[in-house]
Amino acid sequence: MQVFPFTAIVDQGNLKQALLLNAVNPAIGGLLIKGPSGTAKSTAVRGLAELLPEIEVVADCPFGCAPRQPCRSCRAREDAGETLQAVTRRRRVVNLPLNATEDRISGTIDLTRALRDGEKALEPGLLAEANRGVLYIDEINLLDDHLVDVLLDAAALGVNVVEREGVSVSHPARFLLVGTMNEEEGELRPQIADRLGLTISAAPLDQSELRVEIMRRRERFTSDPNAMTEEWAPAQAALAEDVRRAAELLSKVRVPDSLYTAIAKLGRRVGVGSHRGDIAVLEGAKAIAAMEGRTEVTIEDVVAGGALALNHRVEADPFETVRQLNAVEVRRALEAILADEPKKKAVKGG
Repeated sequence: MQVFPFTAIVDQGNLKQALLLNAVNPAIGGLLIKGPSGTAKSTAVRGLAELLPEIEVVADCPFGCAPRQPCRSCRAREDAGETLQAVTRRRRVVNLPLNATEDRISGTIDLTRALRDGEKALEPGLLAEANRGVLYIDEINLLDDHLVDVLLDAAALGVNVVEREGVSVSHPARFLLVGTMNEEEGELRPQIADRLGLTISAAPLDQSELRVEIMRRRERFTSDPNAMTEEWAPAQAALAEDVRRAAELLSKVRVPDSLYTAIAKLGRRVGVGSHRGDIAVLEGAKAIAAMEGRTEVTIEDVVAGGALALNHRVEADPFETVRQLNAVEVRRALEAILADEPKKKAVKGG
């Protein structure tokens, strides 16, 4: 199936940037996209997978494990003398339907085989299919809270544990988690939103010329997807290379001590209590620097990372209008924090 080119998406810069940052640095912890339908959310998520490097997997492994890092099941096959066959493929984008059950998500254990033969046989679920890929949840705010907790626990640990009737089986579950929601259809629990690294709002475009361009590009893709794909191939290849280089550079990116301190104080200053917010700002800033080919994080990177990572974590006052944190507020807070540091050092020294 042809996928609409990521680079052909009109505008929606924040959406594309947030997805790319997560692709470069999975430690950010995923993305929450707010906005009405028809704003390129699912198109961007599907298009992202086309930019990611292909992965080598064990051909018949249900978890898509890497041949050099086999899962428990594949390792047992190797120990038994079997030679694992490797293939290369694209990363998968797995859609999680709202009516999915816990068994469909986590998988189920064949209790008959477990009790009769002592074999821990697992019927894989969506988390197995999404391993090393992207798990996409449309309308995550409408998904049962218990199921969201299961997903977030697996995403945080990188492992999915299935337990039934005293029998426990686990498998790798490392994936980029992307959730979307329309705020008019209900809010997402703050405890859940906090566990998603970044958030952005994808709004319909107002400018007539941009809306016209959206129609033209969609029309071209619908009439001849091959021609559209070929037309945007150079831009796609260039961006894919940027992502690859940034991911390789990430381990060399350093953060000045002063910015560690500033990030630690930033969240509290804007009304965010979560330590996850600090980590998301830090990892987001590192990814921004890597995408720009730099090995040191700057205050500008922290401002950009803070605007993406803190807004959905601001502690709401039920008697006030919901506050929308933006880059201007983040910059002001950071500048005030950094300006205070020399004064405090002078007082201590005096």
